[in-house]
Amino acid sequence: MSHRYTFETQLLHNKHKVDPATGGVSVPIQHASTFHQFSADEFGKYDYSRSLNPTREALEEIIAELEGGVRGFAFSSGMAAISTSFLLLSQGDHVVVTEDVYGGTYRMVTQVLNRFGIEHTFVDMTDLEAVEQAIRPNTALLYAETPSNPLLKVTDITAISEIAKSHGALTFVDNTFMTPYLQRPLELGADIVLHSATKFLSGHSDTVAGLAVVKDEELAKRLYSLQNSFGAVLGVQDAWLVMRGMKTLSVRMNQSQESAKKIAEFLHKQPFIKNVFYPGLLNHPQSDIQKQQAYGPGAVLSFELENAELLSRFIEQLKLPVFAVSLGAVESILSYPAKMSHAAMPQHERERRGISVGLLRLSVGLESAEDLIADIDQALNSAGIFAVKKEEVK
Repeated sequence: MSHRYTFETQLLHNKHKVDPATGGVSVPIQHASTFHQFSADEFGKYDYSRSLNPTREALEEIIAELEGGVRGFAFSSGMAAISTSFLLLSQGDHVVVTEDVYGGTYRMVTQVLNRFGIEHTFVDMTDLEAVEQAIRPNTALLYAETPSNPLLKVTDITAISEIAKSHGALTFVDNTFMTPYLQRPLELGADIVLHSATKFLSGHSDTVAGLAVVKDEELAKRLYSLQNSFGAVLGVQDAWLVMRGMKTLSVRMNQSQESAKKIAEFLHKQPFIKNVFYPGLLNHPQSDIQKQQAYGPGAVLSFELENAELLSRFIEQLKLPVFAVSLGAVESILSYPAKMSHAAMPQHERERRGISVGLLRLSVGLESAEDLIADIDQALNSAGIFAVKKEEVK
């Protein structure tokens, strides 16, 4: 099917588009925790829902097809998918990780894996020479997040995967920002692709979920064993919500991405904005790599206000974006990395990576781009006027 249809059509027309038992055009939600076995000698495909459930299995098969992998796995959260995949490592292994990685991943690597004798090195993965220098004899994994969170740095997935293979290491890629609609890391050489399906895949701020897709059958067997052993599987109601959300993935991403481009270009020209981080801007240092390995720059951008004094007033004056943790929803979401997504990262580590107290991350939703720009414009002007008056009072 993947050879006959475009990605947009695959989102709707796959082996689970019709329930074979009833003809229903929605995947049935199978709430059963256990399944009756009709023989003591031969068990059926399903026995216990932690091990396999038909509703979760449908989602796992759909995401595997969309990412071009051999098998998919659905977890109770993005961090459950990431953490379970990290369990493929063993004591004494070493992992090289994207420098400005999501705060939850940073916490997992620095506070959990280290307790089990798994070493780590954070590196700017846009610098391939630095990546090579970070590799040790016991390096078992290169972990990339591209574009990275929250500075939108772009890692060359093909190059990183080749480096990993030359050292006998695996490559994991967090594809949450791009989704398989815009980027397919397995086709570029990665071994496992990971998602917080809470974000763009489900797209409606109504469920928490994680997905992993594996390229190799043997690796898939190992990850399944860990999924079954660790048990952080996705519930069937949430699996159904993710599948429903994914049906509109392409149209949502197209709309949000087009708006994000306009907003990034607007912000780039504003006097109260110091920096704009978005791979769709021509001045982005890795914009060429993004064009080579992805079908677009995505719908997430970050920007740094001229000074931290503007921040509180700016946030208070905004009317449209939700000010909250998370991203990838139908509504625009503004986040403050220093106190939200990267709160687990110590201040000195954030500052060293360029995650300043004036940095904001915007996940663009489905609102009119013109309305969002007008809202940002009035909030910036209000914050600027307020800052000037405050300075005059001093």
